[in-house]
This record gives sequence, C-alpha cells and structure tokens, in this order.
Amino acid sequence: MQQQEIKIAYIGGGSRGWAWNLMSDLAVEPDLCGTVKLYDIDMEAAKHNETIGNRLKGREDVKSNFTYEAVPTLQDALTGCDFVVLSILPGTFDEMESDVHAPEKYGIYQSVGDTVGPGGIIRALRTLPYYIEFAEAIKEYCPEAWVINYTNPMTMCVQIMYKVFPEIKCFGCCHEVFGTQKVIAAMVQKDMGIEKVDRHEIKVNVQGINHFTWLNEISYKGIDLMPMYAKFAKEYAETGFTDGKDDNWMNNSFSSANMVKFDLFNRYGVVAAAGDRHLAEFCPPWYLKNPESVKSWKFGLTTVAYRKEQLKERLAKSARLVSGEEKMALSVSGEEGVMQMKALKGMTTLVTNVNIPNYGQIPNLPLGSVVETNAVFSHNSVKPVFAGAIDPAVQALILPHCQNQKMTIEAVTTKNLELAFNAFCNDPLMTASRRDAKVLFNEMVSNTKKYLGHFGL
Repeated sequence: MQQQEIKIAYIGGGSRGWAWNLMSDLAVEPDLCGTVKLYDIDMEAAKHNETIGNRLKGREDVKSNFTYEAVPTLQDALTGCDFVVLSILPGTFDEMESDVHAPEKYGIYQSVGDTVGPGGIIRALRTLPYYIEFAEAIKEYCPEAWVINYTNPMTMCVQIMYKVFPEIKCFGCCHEVFGTQKVIAAMVQKDMGIEKVDRHEIKVNVQGINHFTWLNEISYKGIDLMPMYAKFAKEYAETGFTDGKDDNWMNNSFSSANMVKFDLFNRYGVVAAAGDRHLAEFCPPWYLKNPESVKSWKFGLTTVAYRKEQLKERLAKSARLVSGEEKMALSVSGEEGVMQMKALKGMTTLVTNVNIPNYGQIPNLPLGSVVETNAVFSHNSVKPVFAGAIDPAVQALILPHCQNQKMTIEAVTTKNLELAFNAFCNDPLMTASRRDAKVLFNEMVSNTKKYLGHFGL
C-alpha cells in the first residue's frame, strides 16, 4: 500500500511522554507519512522533540517517513492540518502538588487529583481556559480537522470545546478500559487454561464517563464472561489479583491489585473498568478514607513528589536523546491514536472506546454531557455505539459528577469563581465543613493564581 500523507498539529509538543509515544507509534506504522508540527509554550522543549523526532529518519527499524517541526504559534501548528493532538500539562507540578496534597490537612485524600475531587476541580479552572483558546483557534485555522484529546480532566476538556465550537470534530482517548480488558484476559487464561489471550479478544460494552467507566457485557470468542467474572471478583475480593506482569502495587503507585474493581462489581454487578486509583476518587471516601485505608485496598496515592522524580528522569532522557547519546527504542505504545487516524483517513475500520457528547448512546445520562462508550471509526466519521441505559445504582453515582462537570464548565465560561466553589463543595470527596472548604478553596486558588488570569486574578 502506498503511504498516505497526513499533517498533524501537536499542541503540547514539548511533552516527554505522550509525544514520544506518538513518535514511536508513527515510526513503526508503514502506511503513513507526513509532518508533525510541534507547538508548546516551552519552545525549547518543542525544539528538543523536533530533534528527537527527526533523528528517527533513515533508521532501518523505522517504517514511515515523518518530519517534525517546532513552531512558535498555534496558527503555525494548526493551519492546513488533518489532525490536532492535545496533550498539555496545565501549570507545573508545583500547582499539581497543591491540587493533590493541600486537601490532606482536612483529611481529604486523592489518589490522582486530575479528574474529580478538589484537585480535579482546581485543575479544571486552569486547564479549561486553554481549551477555549484551542477551540477558537481550531475553528479559525482548521475547522475540518479531527481533534484528539489526551489531557485531563478529559470529560470537561472535550465538553468545553463543543460548547465553544459546536461543529468541532473532537474526541477524547483514554487507555483505562484497555487495562481492565487485560485483567479480564488474564482471568480467561487462568480459568480456561488458555496460554495467551490478547486484550483485543475481550469484547466489551462500555458505559460511563472518563475514569469512571463500566462494562455490562464482556465476552471472549462468543462466550459470555459475566458469570466467570462474578466468581472471579468474589474469589479475589479479599486478596486482590494481578496478572503477574504488572509491577507490584506496593512499589508502583500506578499499579493495583484490582480490589476496588472487585468491590464495585460485588456491590453493583457491573464491571468497573478503570484503574483502581481513578475509580476510588469518584466514590464517597469508601477507599480513600486515609492512607492506611488505601493500603488495605492495595492501590497507591500517586504523590506529586513521585511525579517530580519521574520528570527529572525524563528530562535527563530527553537530553540524551537530543545529543544522540541514547537511541529512541521503538515499540507500539498501546495507545490507539495512529489506528484512529488511519480509520478516519478511510484506510481501515476501528471500534474502540472514546469520549464524545452523549447523543443518546447512554439514554439515562444527560444529553450533551461527554460520555465514554465504544464508537465506530471509519472514513471521516466517528459514530457512537448505542451502549444502552446504565444500571440505575451506577447511574446514581455518575449523575452528580455530570452535574458538577457542567457547573465547573459554566464557572469557567462565565468567569464565576463562586460557582466553581459550589462544584468544589459538591464533590463526594469533599467531607470538610463548608467553612473549611472555603478556606481550602481560597488557598488552592491562591496557589494556582498564576494560571487563573482568565478569572481576573
């Protein structure tokens, strides 16, 4: 097949994580070629990635031909592009440190702090103004481009773009469901004595909102797996289960023993389909009462100190890649962005889970709210799969978050911090008194004030 040329605008192009994954996925893709424009408020970081990306040219193990170019403006990146990839860190890890750890003085613990909870609300206040700017720029410079978002809070980032530019062709991607498919594949291998089951062979019906996704149908080669999972969740409810390949949950805060998943299934009879550290934040503090409780559920609090150490390692790696001291190792990242691009160019058809507005694919969640379900990708088309009504008990957990996300978006678009405070107070993790919540909110806003010029601060 002749290589198809595409033009990609990467917003957040100085990334030392997602950008490298995309470079690797593009490098091993034999059917595509083209250009990637890298835009970042940190131009030096974008220039480094330009060097790293262009070093791939001519390597024997590279199957494609892409040119990387760091550009100084959004207009330069977006003009004429086919795809826009959004992957930004709003603020720095210092601001995220406040998001995650400031609430702890009031006994409020967050395992991630980037989607919901007090930290998720504050992160949204500094993230969404960027997304208003991105949506306006996309409308002006590339209104027909497909927009792929990886930034959290995923749901609100995608939803505000549709609010600003209703005709935008935007969807949000998240790999959390893939991880649950891997757990189910490991279950099938164990219980059915099959040597190797790929997660793609686990067929699922996806319902919910990002990081709080649920599966009410799971199967393998036509075999209904729900009875097997019910037995599995009961068997490992007290001890947890890992597939043997993941890092030990005690030493890696991104890992878990899946006990939160199993507990939620045993409560509701529906498979909770995200990492335990994400699932826990959407519930009342059943799993996040305190660090000891978290440990008993065999997952971790992702500290910002841990993230800062990771960043030091990535900066050092970036320097080695730029100098040529280290050669980028190529592998398929597990993300599906490149496969989605191929499908949207008409080169294949793909069914996968994405975050897009609810047009009725989940009839008992609010229309217009961004929900996560499967969708069919084909030539210039993303059509949601009808996922059906979500279980009423699970719906009762999700609906307050839908309303809170809507309120937070309204607070940003109307520049109303009091409305943001109401959303802050309404979150299920907010167990402090309203008076203490106000003190905490003011402190967290002050800590991120540098990025809240949108509100006149």
